[in-house]
Amino acid sequence: MKRRIVITGMGSVTPLGLSVEETWRNLLAGKSGIRPIEIFEASTFPTTFAAQVREFDLGRYVRDVSVFEKAGRNVRFAMAAGRMAIDDAKLAPGTYDPERTGIYLGSGEGVLDFFTLCESIAHGIGPDGKVSAAKFAEMGYTRYNGMTELEQEPNMPANHLAAEYGIAGPTFSCLTACAASTQALGEALDLIRTDRADTVLAGGTHSMIHPLGVTGFNLLTAISVAHKDEPWRASRPFDRDRAGFVLGEGSTLMVLEELGHAQARGARIWAELTGFGSSADAYRMTDIHPEGRGPSVAMRMALADAGVGPEQIDYISAHGTGTLENDKVETLSVKLVFGPRAYQVPISSVKSTLGHLIAAAGATELMTCVMAIRDQVLPPTMNLENPDPECDLDYVPNAARKAKVEVCLSNSFGFGGQNDALVVRRFVP
Repeated sequence: MKRRIVITGMGSVTPLGLSVEETWRNLLAGKSGIRPIEIFEASTFPTTFAAQVREFDLGRYVRDVSVFEKAGRNVRFAMAAGRMAIDDAKLAPGTYDPERTGIYLGSGEGVLDFFTLCESIAHGIGPDGKVSAAKFAEMGYTRYNGMTELEQEPNMPANHLAAEYGIAGPTFSCLTACAASTQALGEALDLIRTDRADTVLAGGTHSMIHPLGVTGFNLLTAISVAHKDEPWRASRPFDRDRAGFVLGEGSTLMVLEELGHAQARGARIWAELTGFGSSADAYRMTDIHPEGRGPSVAMRMALADAGVGPEQIDYISAHGTGTLENDKVETLSVKLVFGPRAYQVPISSVKSTLGHLIAAAGATELMTCVMAIRDQVLPPTMNLENPDPECDLDYVPNAARKAKVEVCLSNSFGFGGQNDALVVRRFVP
């Protein structure tokens, strides 16, 4: 028999709140975290808005804030979400074995020192218009900081968490684009199932709201340039007038724990994580396969792993980016897996108000599934005003909805063709 894995702690920092409860409350109210970009001067960019975390104070969550002087926003958010998840799970020292406790994060890269880089390049340009390597190096040695370079590595959030809490067990990071934290949670599930750990702090953290991030997604025509005067209307999953996703940032981490271990220490159980599926489109780097073959495989695998059929799913948390292809193909994929019942299963995309948290998106969306099970209410897909005829399912438009919610499916699809899905259900002893 498979070891049963439960969620005993959750922590979250998002554009809609600095806790799980605040984020959830604002999601249900249909509030938006999308505003003009404040992190850097973005007025000359095609996209001038994003979903940013505001009023964040790292000092509330760590022992020594000076350790994080050169750390990026990805690290800072993870430290806060980790603190909240560990406190929520009541994992006090002595209640767990550090060598049987692990970390698995879907973690984005830290922020490059963009402005110093540009200044260094400009400093090194010679009369011929080419960059002199010697001049560039000279500038780099006088202006760059070695710790800033180190903090760019995607494994740094996990390493900082391990050091902060003395976690000495298996520690992993993955960066599979928008599917990263769903993959991290799924592989953390398997770490515990295979008895390599009893407890894993898992989830994701990311921020790409910086000049390189916005430039790259603008060049890929992936993020919206519409509704500059009303940016909260820009993220429009499944709407006929959708024009791309909106960049977000943040972190959601969960404490996953083997059931017996959790019960032995009297832990409160949020829900049970029961299934994980993963696949690759094997198609194109930025386009989802038009026949939905990758997402449908991941969903079927997750259902089979959980031991449930499509008829048992009460709610689907959609990847729902608001790009033309994703929403159309995700709709098709749900129909392939669920058949006629696809029209009866409510689906929604919280990216409509949270933005797209990239490597942190999947964990944040799984958190909303757990809250939906707790409160028996579904978060809405906001800005769904003109339904696309090709997106003809029940997307819980524009208002939260009371519903019976026992089992949820959460989807995440990433650039490169990475597809991951998780099944979470109400815990029944």
